Amino acid sequence: MSGEPVVFLMGPTGAGKTATVFALAALLPIDVISVDAAQIYRGLDIGTAKPSLAERRRLPHKLIDILSVADTYSAAAFCRDARVAIDESVRRGRLPVLVGGSSFYFRALERGLPNTPPAQVGVRALLAARIEQEGLRTLYRELEERDPRRAARIAPTDPQRIMRALEVAMTVGAVPPAPTGISLPNPVIKFGLSPGDRADLHQRITLRFKRMLVRGLIEEGAWLYSQGLAPTSPVLRLVGYRQVGEYLRGKIQYTELLEQGIAATRQLAKRQLTWLRADAAVEWVDSGSVVAAETCAKVIREFIDKKRDEPSGADRVSQP
Repeated sequence: MSGEPVVFLMGPTGAGKTATVFALAALLPIDVISVDAAQIYRGLDIGTAKPSLAERRRLPHKLIDILSVADTYSAAAFCRDARVAIDESVRRGRLPVLVGGSSFYFRALERGLPNTPPAQVGVRALLAARIEQEGLRTLYRELEERDPRRAARIAPTDPQRIMRALEVAMTVGAVPPAPTGISLPNPVIKFGLSPGDRADLHQRITLRFKRMLVRGLIEEGAWLYSQGLAPTSPVLRLVGYRQVGEYLRGKIQYTELLEQGIAATRQLAKRQLTWLRADAAVEWVDSGSVVAAETCAKVIREFIDKKRDEPSGADRVSQP
């Protein structure tokens, strides 16, 4: 392989990515860069399953706790910040390992983003007002008419991305199908981490959400909803916090919060797996064993060593 590689450690929520990256740090000199659209926010610790402060002192993670919940972030901003962190890691002679579940961020970093116009404040305000008056579903149907290809890649419940897509469609028309921005110059080694048994993943998700509630997810959610954020704020749509908001407003009972939170997390995991399985360059690692983290870390280290010894263009290594 020619050039310094970058490792992508991807997988659905609850697959064991955090434990694996800590085990990998005992085997290789790595720098960890978070690829998580929720862990960027300060104050959201329980519901985003951040590594603890003690863990981060032992193994620092870049791009965690970089914004307040009132701030907005974009894939373009992530690509900029991640490129800086990668370059710093390479200069230090270390291996950049990007770990997380935000598939769109991974793809944007690797392949680049379309050259879309900057945000139009006036248009965005108009669209936000229309959501309040007409409902999000109406705007989503309009997006389906204007840019059906992009609409198909956006959840009908995601106001931030729907507004941005409509903003672009109203300004320049449909987004080009192929990325035209700057892609990552480094060769990329991609790993997908997941238990081989789907029932195992579902059980992990159930236990994980129950633990979040015990640790104080409702109290953390109450703090979030006390910050005076706009109803269309993307942070209020995060899985777990959205269901807590419904509970705090009295729209659902505690048992429904539990059921809906688990169901929403499973749906998120399913979307993450679907996205990853569409990428033939991903090397899958089964994280279902009792000593999964250590086993996965050894498999990943061996694969990285093998790829470093191969010429550029080897199978399963993506070089944009």
